[in-house]
Amino acid sequence: MNVPEQHCAAIAVLGTASDVGKSIVATALCRIFRNAGVDVVPYKAQNMSNNSGVTPDGLEIGRAQVVQAEAAGVVPTADMNPVLLKPNTDTGAQVVLQGRVASTQSAKGYFKDTSRWAAVAFESLHRLMEKHELLVIEGAGSCAEMNLYERDFVNFRTAREAGASVVLVADIDRGGVFAQVVGTLSVIPPEDRALVKGVIINRFRGDIDLFRDGVAMLERMTGVPVLGVIPYFRGFTIDAEDAVPLAAKVDPSGEPAPGKVGVAAIYFPHISNFTDLSPLEDDPLVDLHYLHRCRSLTGYRMLVLPGSKNVRGDLDWLRRMGWEEEIRKFRESGGLIIGICGGFQMLGEGIVDPHGLEGEPGKSSALGLLPVTTELEQEKYLSNSVGWSVEGGVPASGYEIHMGRTEVSGACSPFLYVTERNGLAVKGTDGVVSADERVIGTYFHGIFDEPELRGVLLQRADLEYIPREGATNRRMELDGRYNMLAEHFSLHLDLEKVFELAGQPLPEVKR
Repeated sequence: MNVPEQHCAAIAVLGTASDVGKSIVATALCRIFRNAGVDVVPYKAQNMSNNSGVTPDGLEIGRAQVVQAEAAGVVPTADMNPVLLKPNTDTGAQVVLQGRVASTQSAKGYFKDTSRWAAVAFESLHRLMEKHELLVIEGAGSCAEMNLYERDFVNFRTAREAGASVVLVADIDRGGVFAQVVGTLSVIPPEDRALVKGVIINRFRGDIDLFRDGVAMLERMTGVPVLGVIPYFRGFTIDAEDAVPLAAKVDPSGEPAPGKVGVAAIYFPHISNFTDLSPLEDDPLVDLHYLHRCRSLTGYRMLVLPGSKNVRGDLDWLRRMGWEEEIRKFRESGGLIIGICGGFQMLGEGIVDPHGLEGEPGKSSALGLLPVTTELEQEKYLSNSVGWSVEGGVPASGYEIHMGRTEVSGACSPFLYVTERNGLAVKGTDGVVSADERVIGTYFHGIFDEPELRGVLLQRADLEYIPREGATNRRMELDGRYNMLAEHFSLHLDLEKVFELAGQPLPEVKR
């Protein structure tokens, strides 16, 4: 273990399985410590996700670490997620190292020797520990995948490298919480088991009094204190890490709810940056459905083709599923179609991948709904961008992550005027709008974040839509949600023990 000489405490949030709530717990801890005046910073050695974001200096990291940095009140940097795997096939992924594309690897090739990735990850780890007071580490998947244990540098190996106290997170909602915790602790090596200083039981439903004996039993069986039982929280959400949220409506049987704007989003096999749709999901006047299986789009007013990490592959899938005909019918019926990033590329005339960046080299004819063609390039374009809409002149902000260069080949108009990229003033444009104004393509992720632009687009889809008063920019909404999340966890955590593990004095906290 190579712990930096500078004093920096660390807490590692590791899981008994995937999707037990590690990201949420880490986010809550970041905001709790930040509100207590602690200089806290998030870290995840390796993230596997197509849901990514752009740092202010134009580098790419997992969206979960962007969220955690926002909760911690610090500027996101590539060191917070030094290794990012972006799956583009069932067995392969693009590897992003410290914010930049390094290679494309098969799963077998990546795991054959992880020492290269670990070296990069720990370089970033120590850099963060030199600059900050407290590190909140998020693990990946299960921390007890014994067949991968020697190659796993994200969980206990990171905890050892940072000298971190480990908090184990289990999900009681999925059942088998005793087996999750006891089983995990029983199979890991004794030296790693000794690092586990507490357990958090997440997503509890019901009367907590009925589980108090369960808490006592877990503590007797493991000798590890339960730091808290966190009730399932409702009424607010934060951006998910790497999968469409469980609460989302996927392939519902019915049409959109009466009195709401029905929005359909195609659920691609390699969907990416689906958090672009979160503001629509949160809008009480919108009924958002993710659609995987092909169906009639009757009743919907807007169709979104979101991002994709394998654009040509997902375009082939779309055709096999029968979506192309339904999309054309929707356009002919007067519906509004919006393509974001990969979805924008699919709406054009064709997509060329001469280097085989997302599969076999070649060219695919696209849907032909916008007069543009795209060629995938080896250099990825990354930018935090600001501008305003051509129609209405309302503010637009977002981030661009794409490897395609899209050229206009026919009559259309720009969607946005761009005034700033990565903090530098520019005079540019983004995206296109078809001549009949029913098809829009854009490279701006987060296009629905600004309430005024969201209102313009929803009104174009449905003239009866009236934006709710007082709607704020999504970044402001999320800041309030981080406080709500911290308050929720604070009510149910043993904060004295948590702050003790962090080496921090317990502040005056309203319980």
